[in-house]
Amino acid sequence: MFEILKTRAPIRFMHYSKLASAFSAVLIVLCFATLFTKGLNWGLDFTGGTVVEVAFEQSVNLDDVRTGLEQTGLSNATVQNFGSSRDVLIRLTPQDGVDVQQQGEAVLAAMEQVQSNVVMKRLEFVGPAIGKELAEQGGLAILVALLCIMLYVGVRFEWRLASGAVISLAHDVIITLGVFSWSQIEVDLTIVAALLTVVGYSLNDTIVVFDRVRESFRRVREATTAQVFDEAITDTLSRTLITSITTLVVVIALFWKGGALIHGFATALLLGIAFGTYSSIYIASAWAMMFGVKREHMLPPQIEKEGADQEPLV
Repeated sequence: MFEILKTRAPIRFMHYSKLASAFSAVLIVLCFATLFTKGLNWGLDFTGGTVVEVAFEQSVNLDDVRTGLEQTGLSNATVQNFGSSRDVLIRLTPQDGVDVQQQGEAVLAAMEQVQSNVVMKRLEFVGPAIGKELAEQGGLAILVALLCIMLYVGVRFEWRLASGAVISLAHDVIITLGVFSWSQIEVDLTIVAALLTVVGYSLNDTIVVFDRVRESFRRVREATTAQVFDEAITDTLSRTLITSITTLVVVIALFWKGGALIHGFATALLLGIAFGTYSSIYIASAWAMMFGVKREHMLPPQIEKEGADQEPLV
């Protein structure tokens, strides 16, 4: 299949650029609407609180765990299985006058009422002030990454291509966050790491396409801008598909067998790789075209040699 892609005529990707841009615009609006109405399900890394992981001897019903916690006075707790039906992760909000050790002992006492043989495997606490600082630093890290990428692409290529690249990266991050808001998957520090990974992955694809775009502009004189982009994307399509498929195989394995601890991380990578490949082909290139990139923008500056404007002596 990949050999066919190398030898066939350029695929008319830019013919559908307006349709793809409209589709992305609808997705972005829906994601912003979801983010403003439902918000993100911030994890304890950002909100603060106590995490208690307990292991039962036999499988346990989560409703029984919630009932046991409520009877002990531990309401508004988040309860979920953690890897197996015998392991349970309990998240508690901070309580005034109650330290983390007391909360852990209260949880263990409540769980002993559900099943007699239960073991506390983990007890962690994150303060609200630390969580707020982590949230600010995580958002700042993504913003700085986008600005540095815009500077790098602008220096290496041209500001129109740089703007298209940054728009495509922001597109991938917003859609990923929108899906997390809609599904209410918990957002913790591993999700921030996944988003930064998505930014790097998507940028790598975009740089490969833009390198070929610059070469095509310098080589082809009579083609339109859309035809140059079509040729460049077609030339790099086999490389893009091979990279995306091999990466997805690993990420799907993490998503399927990695367990609850990295489930959110793997989900963010799945979304980011899928939309990153799509945005590298359509969003980055389409916006560069909208900004009016042309062949003359890709040509190296002409350096006049000293005395070149003088008439030769006869």
